[in-house]
Amino acid sequence: MRLAVNIDHIATIREARKAPEPEPVTAAALAELAGAEGITVHLRTDRRHIRERDVELLRQTVQTKLNVEMAATAEMVGIASRIRPDQVTLVPERPNELTTEGGLDVVAHRATVADVVRQLRDASIRVSLFIDPDPDQVQASRQAGADAIEFNTGPYATARPGERPAQLSKLADVARMAAHLEFEVLAGHGLTYFNVQPIARIAEIEELNIGHSIVARASLVGMERAVREMVALLVL
Repeated sequence: MRLAVNIDHIATIREARKAPEPEPVTAAALAELAGAEGITVHLRTDRRHIRERDVELLRQTVQTKLNVEMAATAEMVGIASRIRPDQVTLVPERPNELTTEGGLDVVAHRATVADVVRQLRDASIRVSLFIDPDPDQVQASRQAGADAIEFNTGPYATARPGERPAQLSKLADVARMAAHLEFEVLAGHGLTYFNVQPIARIAEIEELNIGHSIVARASLVGMERAVREMVALLVL
């Protein structure tokens, strides 16, 4: 099980004071040294945390895999085609949301998503779609031509203890389906040191994207220790 660390909230701290620090590139380097096998950032339309400058520097320095989350817009396709991260993950984006709320509705926007996937793949960029664990969304993602899908684990993370087994079962079922369709299967959203292990036991999931929990822990114990502790939880 690979860990990709989302460092958006390092930039959130920086932007709180419009200061030059903390530096996302430094956080990414420390995360990689501690065992992260990927770095994820979300370049939002409103640039509330990560900026284009950050993505450009990360492209020059990340030694593992650089994954950029973005909306399926012409502006973002242009930026990605210029910078060329290893992977783009298409996500839904709403102006006033605190964080991503739910998965991309590929069923409803299949033509648009397929066109953006084609443009990115023509630029030699691997494409993942962040979707809810729903069979129809998996099928639509295959028709859209994506290379990978990242399942939204938010409903699992926020479920009451008695409801979590059903959420896990749903995730395991769609993960098997996605693997059968030859997707690379990823997952993330709302995962913490306390709830991650049941997700990590789903054999078909190859990589987890985790951000807030790691950055929160890093604010107390440092990035390297925070990442090492999460990596240790994924070794089952």
